[in-house]
Amino acid sequence: MSVDLSLAHLIWQASPVVKLVMLILVGASIASWAVIFHKRRQLRAAAEGAEQFEERFWSGGNVAELYAQSNRTDEFSGGLERIFRAGFREFSRMRKQQVSPEAVVEASQRAMRVALTREADELEAQLPFLATVGSTSPYIGLFGTVWGIMNSFQALGHMQQATLATVAPGIAEALIATAIGLFAAIPAVIAYNRYANRAERLISRYEVFMEEFTSILQRNTQSIVASDERSAG
Repeated sequence: MSVDLSLAHLIWQASPVVKLVMLILVGASIASWAVIFHKRRQLRAAAEGAEQFEERFWSGGNVAELYAQSNRTDEFSGGLERIFRAGFREFSRMRKQQVSPEAVVEASQRAMRVALTREADELEAQLPFLATVGSTSPYIGLFGTVWGIMNSFQALGHMQQATLATVAPGIAEALIATAIGLFAAIPAVIAYNRYANRAERLISRYEVFMEEFTSILQRNTQSIVASDERSAG
């Protein structure tokens, strides 16, 4: 007697619990691939935006003019540009008040730190989902496999004579759950490790720019103070 061991037939003949496990894993796989493609586009755009803005920033132009230009192109700005804009906006606001140069720089640095936190949250968003899919999918698939094999052995207990043809379909359909679990987990783990590393490098790049821009603002305020002292003298 021939036994149909095709993939579609095995999935169709699986028990309701195993089918539910397979459905959960397929849904998790589809969702993780959607996150993978989204994060790929997002991180690539963030890296390209940082590269383009740093070229403009270090080209030797006036910082105030760069800020004005950045405000006009707000819709297309990247994370690094938004951090710069937050810092310079606060710097310009505090300069109009009667406060010390140190307070001006500190306020600008706090504004950039807040903007950095927002950008970091955006870069790292949905990465925990990939980590969850990668870590739990094999166990969910294993649960489906164990359940399917258990049902197969229970069915064998009611048979007078057990052969490989009677055992194979039940075990095969149970093992499909583990295979689907691995299919969902492996891309999610690879993508998580890759994208978490890229997000961390971008955040470090943002932090380095913040320190450099803070130094520029400090020199700017010091030169203003020195100029005011010469004028008063």
